[in-house]
Amino acid sequence: MHDDDYSDQPAPAMLVATSTWQATLFIGVVTLILGFIVTFHPSGSLNVIAVLIGVLAIVSGIFQLIRTFDRTERHRAWLGICGLLFVVIGVVLIRHLHLTVAAIGLLVGITWIVQGVAGLIGAFAGAREGAFWWGLFGAISLIAGIVVTAAPVTSVTVLAVLIGIWFIIMGLFEIVAAFIIRHALSAERGQSAGPLAGPPAPRSSDEGASSQEPGRPRRSPA
Repeated sequence: MHDDDYSDQPAPAMLVATSTWQATLFIGVVTLILGFIVTFHPSGSLNVIAVLIGVLAIVSGIFQLIRTFDRTERHRAWLGICGLLFVVIGVVLIRHLHLTVAAIGLLVGITWIVQGVAGLIGAFAGAREGAFWWGLFGAISLIAGIVVTAAPVTSVTVLAVLIGIWFIIMGLFEIVAAFIIRHALSAERGQSAGPLAGPPAPRSSDEGASSQEPGRPRRSPA
């Protein structure tokens, strides 16, 4: 195999760069489509999430019920009770999607309230450095948690719309980044594919002598 065969093959770095911009473009398009779906259909997106949570609860319950048939299991009774509860909860969540959406909103609200209280405690009881930012974060998180807990369904719908808009922005950034990587890759290929031709190599005296016609006498220098 000659050196020309190796030069014709693309470099590993070039292959990595090509796959990088293609993967970035794919992720950007998927994120953009997901953002449009969530933004314009927030209720449907939340219903899909609620159904997935219900299915996950049912599958978990069935798995625990199967474990009750294992004679080596010590807590077969508790596994059976928990499995039945998970199956019932999963069916209820799928059957009443608005309850699932409300439960998601309550979970988000309670989490933000806990974070807000922890932030305020850290601001007043911790070190003075960064106390203002901790207090600001705690106050905003506490207020947002109270608002979401007071109206979980409406708040979660608004949050879904905001998340969808964020997905749209991120998808656009990913697509633009993919084309920037592709442009840089094309420029690098153009530079590596067209090197400037160097000056011709000087011919040695032996080559000059051998290139003369046979039978023609060599002229001696004056």
